[in-house]
Amino acid sequence: MPTPLIDVPTLRHALDGPRPPIPLDVRWALATGPDRAGYEKGHLPGARFVDMDADLADPPGAGGRHPLPAAERFTQAMRRAGVSNDTPVVCYDAGPALSAARAWWLLRHFGHADVRILDGGYAAWVAAALPVTTGDVTVPLGDFAVSASRAATIEAGDVLGFAGSGGLLLDARDTERYLGRTEPVDPIAGHIPGAVSAPTTENTTTSGTFHDPSALRDRFTALGASDDRRIAVYCGSGVTAAHQIAALEAAGYQAALYPGSWSHWITDPSRPVATDA
Repeated sequence: MPTPLIDVPTLRHALDGPRPPIPLDVRWALATGPDRAGYEKGHLPGARFVDMDADLADPPGAGGRHPLPAAERFTQAMRRAGVSNDTPVVCYDAGPALSAARAWWLLRHFGHADVRILDGGYAAWVAAALPVTTGDVTVPLGDFAVSASRAATIEAGDVLGFAGSGGLLLDARDTERYLGRTEPVDPIAGHIPGAVSAPTTENTTTSGTFHDPSALRDRFTALGASDDRRIAVYCGSGVTAAHQIAALEAAGYQAALYPGSWSHWITDPSRPVATDA
């Protein structure tokens, strides 16, 4: 697989090239939601805002807090953003790509072949003193259409068997949530039995860029990853787990996503919950 990341100098050059990518601004935070106001105050030239809650997820419910969007919902959102199947796309957010990775993963899930994450996000772009624009943009409609998925998933019914038969199940939430010591969002604390704690925040440097591939590979190898072992990832609602999958790919590993993640797991009281390490 090609690297999921693109750095600021490479993107700057590509935007001036013969086949410029479409930048998608996916600024969002768990506590405050989509940040359209931040986008309008300043964004990459030509960037289109994508709403995490309205465009990249179906309404919360039995499928969890951020269920995968229906194909039609996602298709229309990408077309409004001017995306076509043959258009390169770069996703970014305010900094460490925790929400941009969701758009990256979904585009691949719905079949897009050429999508990257801007390493360091908007903060890295601004730090490089590159131009930004304000307000919204008007773009021609794209003709994106769903095609064969390029991203693997695992569903709730297979998760315990996966972890129990030699698969590596990574929990991308903070360790305190994994251990059930705190749960600021969901009504039940703990983790899926057999999962290994692997906080997403440890994928990045203090400046918000991903660690280099060799460091990431060392991190995941220490957690139990290997070239011949199946890997799956979950988080709270399937958003930041996509960041973990991007980091794994940068390290040379492939992984599946449990889309509903913890917020879906706990909707069924018969599913077991663990709080040990």
